[in-house]
Amino acid sequence: MKKFNLSDLVLFENNDYLIIDKPAGISTLSDRKEEIHLLKLIREFWPGAITGHRLDKDTSGVLAVAKNEESYRWLSIQFEHRKVEKFYHALVCGMPAYSNTEVNAPIEKKDDGTVRISKRGKQAQTFFTTLDHFTKHSLVEARPVTGRTHQIRIHLSLLGTPILGDVLYGGEQLFLSSIKRGYKPGKGQEERPVSEKMALHSKKLRFLDQNGHPIMAEAPYPKDFKALLNQLTRNRS
Repeated sequence: MKKFNLSDLVLFENNDYLIIDKPAGISTLSDRKEEIHLLKLIREFWPGAITGHRLDKDTSGVLAVAKNEESYRWLSIQFEHRKVEKFYHALVCGMPAYSNTEVNAPIEKKDDGTVRISKRGKQAQTFFTTLDHFTKHSLVEARPVTGRTHQIRIHLSLLGTPILGDVLYGGEQLFLSSIKRGYKPGKGQEERPVSEKMALHSKKLRFLDQNGHPIMAEAPYPKDFKALLNQLTRNRS
């Protein structure tokens, strides 16, 4: 896992809350396979910190953290009543024309940690809007109402537009030769994908503090996401 300076990841801070720009590749909470997780690092500076929600290990972006039990309870109530506004950006395969398109499909978690759409699963709702089109791919905004494991990933896969790099749910990796006419890797070199990471980013989060004042933070695209977006934009036909 790449080392980082936690203080550089703070997007917002007051007496009750932190909003962190989580890097991809680190778990939010304890992972059986790894000793290091984001909450452990956060608690080295803020011992009473509690994450208000979680992001998948491979998802980057905005993550809300409460500094104490009282602020955690307040944030949890907003999540429970679906008052927290969450906005994700994803680069997807295909050219959809989503306009606040709703997916309401129940999600069941499997024993291996992956998920599937199943009537036996928990209710899950996401809205999608297309932000931009490229030659064979699109930039999509996702607004999840519920917060199920891999929700955005499986819902986009269900729509037939899986996320770039999300090989678990049908997404392909992007190779420059597939979008840049005449491109060939150097002699004797094997072509590598533009990014090894999944192109899903928690872009923006908005909720209220205990006094009813809005708290909002937005996370810039990480390096890998920007590299994909730049190549798609540059080689748009």
